[in-house]
Amino acid sequence: MLHQNFIAGEWTEGVAVNRNINPSNLDDVVGEYARADAAQTEAAIAAAHDAFPAWARTTPEERADILDRVGTEILARKDELGRLLSREEGKTLPEGVGEAVRAGRIFKFFAGEALRVAGEKIPSVRAGVEVEVTREPEGVVGIITPWNFPIAIPAWKIAPALAYGNCVVFKPADLVPGCGWALAEILSRSGLPAGVFNLVMGSGSQVGNAIVTSPKVRAVSFTGSVDTGRRVAADCVARGAKVQLEMGGKNPLVVLDDADLAIAVGAAVNGAFFSTGQRCTASSRLIVQAGIHDRFVDAVSERLSRLKVDDALKPGTDIGPVVSQDQLDQDLSYIDIGRKEGARLVTGGERLNRETPGYYLAPALFTETTNAMRINREEIFGPVATVIRVKDYEEALAVANDTVFGLSSGICTTSLKYASDFKRRSSAGMVMVNLPTAGVDYHVPFGGRKGSSYGPREQGAYAREFYTAVKTAYTLA
Repeated sequence: MLHQNFIAGEWTEGVAVNRNINPSNLDDVVGEYARADAAQTEAAIAAAHDAFPAWARTTPEERADILDRVGTEILARKDELGRLLSREEGKTLPEGVGEAVRAGRIFKFFAGEALRVAGEKIPSVRAGVEVEVTREPEGVVGIITPWNFPIAIPAWKIAPALAYGNCVVFKPADLVPGCGWALAEILSRSGLPAGVFNLVMGSGSQVGNAIVTSPKVRAVSFTGSVDTGRRVAADCVARGAKVQLEMGGKNPLVVLDDADLAIAVGAAVNGAFFSTGQRCTASSRLIVQAGIHDRFVDAVSERLSRLKVDDALKPGTDIGPVVSQDQLDQDLSYIDIGRKEGARLVTGGERLNRETPGYYLAPALFTETTNAMRINREEIFGPVATVIRVKDYEEALAVANDTVFGLSSGICTTSLKYASDFKRRSSAGMVMVNLPTAGVDYHVPFGGRKGSSYGPREQGAYAREFYTAVKTAYTLA
């Protein structure tokens, strides 16, 4: 079966075919997916543009019912969708099912939000004049998502876009089209009018560029690399379109001498290495106070030695493969860079062979690093973490904030004083205390500061800031 694009309410052939390969087993073809070109993307944008006036006038209840149906189906099919996700992206099966559940709950949440769009009626400073402040949908929204969360991130962009009355042109990551297509297939049967939602699979240079540069696309929500994000921003700003970016992270986890060692080790291993370290919120810098440093390193190393790296679908697998050959090459390159910079590779870092051919990498832990090293400045996006030794809390905080990124940060401590101070002074958009830096709820804001994010926050009620425009209306009473 060739999985087609969805344009103007119809399944449509592409101009080429993309073979979706299982990173746990390179002999396993997950499926064949159509690839669109710029012309087909323009057709999808035109369909969304034409559908917008009628969709924007639908009642909140109509939109809520549709989103609720989508969420219900995703939750009912969580095992099937989770298996597809793990097969095409490489997350372990429990992680894949968990992500599918999260996607379903996101649609359910925004079904409720569709009914909660409020306005204001404010007295004017002028006698006899009434003022109303309301929110309206932006129009056509372009949604471009990454490969590392192939159903949750599309869900937390598509659901609010539709909830607030926008039309969508959706481009999933070319590396993992399966979950995007499955979500589109569910949406195609949800009761949405033709053109309200469109799926165009393909390359960034063709599909992504057409979305970002089209004058009919009034807002673009992008999650991906820093370099691509900057180009997306430049193109959108140049034509006055709204833009929302979620990009990289170099997230610190501070471990103080007074930390509960078991909690700190659990938070570090989960945050740095689960999901194969392929999370923008991963704990890539472990900033550890001198008094607990050696015990912490020994305990983390011992925990890593017990983790099972294998096929994502196998029971008992703790860490699946890296997503692709390119990503594996990048991870190995940074491991080599770390060695050359003088860091000590305590454990891991080597390519692994398993029963099936795949992109398996032993989780790598570096010690004796400084924050000036490239492995502590640049996002690696793999199962690689570094340890930076510090003398006290103030040095730990300074090192944690010394990065161009600012997505997530964490601290492990039993001190209320230090926990409270860190929450206040950390220059990240999200702060965790005695928890992994990765792992967030779907009903509260997600996003960072500095080079990690640009534009309004994603998720929760704050999503309305991006997907709606504020209108102020004056009336002579």
